[in-house]
Amino acid sequence: MHTRGHLKETIFLYGIFLLYSSKTAGQTCRGQCGDVLEKCSCHATCVSLLKCCADYNQSCVQVTPHSSSMLGGRALRILGVALHPGGRLLCRFKGEIEREGFIDDEGHGYCISPLLYETGWIPFTVSIDGIHFDRSGEFLSVHPSKADPAFEVILVNATQWQYYGTPNVSGRLKVTWNSSLIGAETVNIELWGYREFSRSTEAGVNGSSSLQAELSYLYSLGRNLPNTGAFSFVPEPSEDYSDWKLGNIRITASSKSDGARDVEGLWSGGHVLAWHLEQAFRDESAGWARSRCLQWDVLENKLPNFLEDLITCPCTLAQARADTGRFHTDYSCDIERGSVCTYHPGSVHCVRAIQASPTHGSGQQCCYDSTGALVLTGDSIGGSTPDRAHDWGSPPYREPPRVPGYSHWLYDVMSFYYCCLWSDHCNIYFKHRPSSGCRSYQPPKAGVVLGDPHFVTFDGLSYTFNGKGEYYLVSSPDRELSVQARTEALKFKNGTSAKATVLSSVAMKGNTSDVIEVRLADGHLQVLRNQKVLPFTEQRWMDLHGVFVFTPSLQHVTVIFLSGVGVEVRVREGAMAVTVLLPSEFTNHTQGLLGLMNSDPSDDLLTGLGEILSPADATPEEIFTFGAGWNISKTSSLFTYDSKYLMDTYYFPPSHDTAFVPAFSLPETPDDPLMADMLAMCLGEGAQFCKYDTLTAQSLRMGNATLGAYQSHLALTEALEQVVSCGWLPTPRNGKKNGTHYLEGSCLSFTCNEGFSLNGSTERTCLDDGSWTGEQPYCITDDNVRFVLGAVGSLSALVMMAVMIHLHNRKQVREKKEERKERKETQEQTC
Repeated sequence: MHTRGHLKETIFLYGIFLLYSSKTAGQTCRGQCGDVLEKCSCHATCVSLLKCCADYNQSCVQVTPHSSSMLGGRALRILGVALHPGGRLLCRFKGEIEREGFIDDEGHGYCISPLLYETGWIPFTVSIDGIHFDRSGEFLSVHPSKADPAFEVILVNATQWQYYGTPNVSGRLKVTWNSSLIGAETVNIELWGYREFSRSTEAGVNGSSSLQAELSYLYSLGRNLPNTGAFSFVPEPSEDYSDWKLGNIRITASSKSDGARDVEGLWSGGHVLAWHLEQAFRDESAGWARSRCLQWDVLENKLPNFLEDLITCPCTLAQARADTGRFHTDYSCDIERGSVCTYHPGSVHCVRAIQASPTHGSGQQCCYDSTGALVLTGDSIGGSTPDRAHDWGSPPYREPPRVPGYSHWLYDVMSFYYCCLWSDHCNIYFKHRPSSGCRSYQPPKAGVVLGDPHFVTFDGLSYTFNGKGEYYLVSSPDRELSVQARTEALKFKNGTSAKATVLSSVAMKGNTSDVIEVRLADGHLQVLRNQKVLPFTEQRWMDLHGVFVFTPSLQHVTVIFLSGVGVEVRVREGAMAVTVLLPSEFTNHTQGLLGLMNSDPSDDLLTGLGEILSPADATPEEIFTFGAGWNISKTSSLFTYDSKYLMDTYYFPPSHDTAFVPAFSLPETPDDPLMADMLAMCLGEGAQFCKYDTLTAQSLRMGNATLGAYQSHLALTEALEQVVSCGWLPTPRNGKKNGTHYLEGSCLSFTCNEGFSLNGSTERTCLDDGSWTGEQPYCITDDNVRFVLGAVGSLSALVMMAVMIHLHNRKQVREKKEERKERKETQEQTC
């Protein structure tokens, strides 16, 4: 018995030792996702490096789908974890929102995405015992307008919903949905309302208060209805809930209780609840709306002025579309989608400032007409309008007025309905939402790397550097920006290496942002965030920490930092091109392969030691030495090394491969079979790069791709050229203004209505110094003109008499002085 007891004790102690050893040796990823442990890894790169701990996939879980509207209600299936049907599953989001998940008959676990008031990657943990939340993952919460449209409840005939209760708009309203997405035979259809209200903090101890966002269940439109995918109803005025003027419709299985939070369901888009407003609205909608417009006018006068905090609009459509570091297409008015500009008639394209203003979380919107000119509210109801609350929200998102979408509706869109759509008082709206103009707009500077690879600095200096390794494109320590590039040897079709390199990856970080890397993978672009591959199968836009990423296609990625820096990455014929856009704040604060940005190309070949290589005298070999000096250190590298090839080629060796010597020039020999086609193709600006790449790669397609990339850069720099704006001129009262363009060379003419005469300049021209010729015109009645002319005539006569008297008196004084002088001179002569 003693031996058996001793054996049990030994086994127990050995078990404890194994458990301890397992933990210290890093054999479990429970609660340690993202860490690199002693014996194995729980970092995302462990999958491709084959270094994962045994339970990595079960502990560091992935979900599908990986994105959901911030309204929640979508079932996220947990991958790689087998569970017992009928078991319990708890999901905890952001460490604070705990909800029941469920396990289906096949043992698949699901978490239901919760209602959030923010966008971005949301961390969550999972527990299968109700105690330990030791499995973790994340999903992407997106702006409701960017969620999967297949999961949206559709408001059929949106115009009817928008104007319901106004004259001649009534009848049945209809919604449709994909019935297969709700696994039930019957459904409930609910109305939820959104509001923002003040709530005292700290139990009112110091009397402080803050705004809170609330999306709440109001009432049901129908219960236990057949899940047919369609429902229609005749709405009744709701006296009890008419204070809720913005909301959504939600559809859930009938088994769910009314207003149950964070359960599987489908949502409509947020919309103005015209159809449920009180009877007074239906009796006289214009008067009701006018009253609300005037109330809003009073409220706006009490709120802080947010306009001075906004970024200025670009002056032209070309500038707006090129400045991708600071402006992005407004989906409600997109020239690529047919320019359906409901709220901006007369405009063909609008953009929004990507970043909300720092103080107030406000947004800037800029709209342009078919000529490319900025449309101003002083000229058109379709003009550009700023927003007190940015439509896309702003970090930290969760509190008004920074809640994505909803704060913007309450502060900026509802008032547009009151003042402009439901009544005729747009002048009140535009008084508080005037267009910004563009007189102070400063376009960014663009530097580019393309082809084999060739560099064009921010100041326009062009050169070729074919080093193999990892280098700084832009380094700005005092502006906390680092953009790094990786190059690799160019491969011929037979797999051998050419004596030239191409870009294969670019990694970047701004201030405290996530690290973003964009690299070539099987002919398309792959994006990594903090060394983990980002999936863009469901979303094209991602809100990340301190940075945004937009991927319109697998061949095009845009990275946008809070500083207004934009990095555009494109692929042409398998070759990567990288454009960096820097706002003027970076002037004299850059170094690296794209040079010192100061409008002087002569000092762009600035070495890390502070020496300047003269571009006019530098040989290709000297430029190669200059470029090699901008190799990164291992401690400053932002790159991901998640394969044996990357580890062996870039991680362990020096950042610059001294053994790789490129061809500094290539002879154009007549017997080269590519020569004739190359000379016919490589023409105009960029021809030298086109020829070099054609010969080094022995590929006309490569040369043509380089030429195309270079010409795209020229077009970009042309679009971003500074233009002079003289500012908006008003239309004279009781008159007309011919023209709405206010840039250098623009000429405006002015006329007056019948019965009025124009005083001031009939024409004014915008000069290159930003000033207008002439004087501001104004119109007065003809009677006033006659009165003024008569008064002027009388006044002129009086003035003339006064002048004549004055001159006469001066003459007499002068004659007396001369007479005294003559007497004095006579006296002196006699003395």
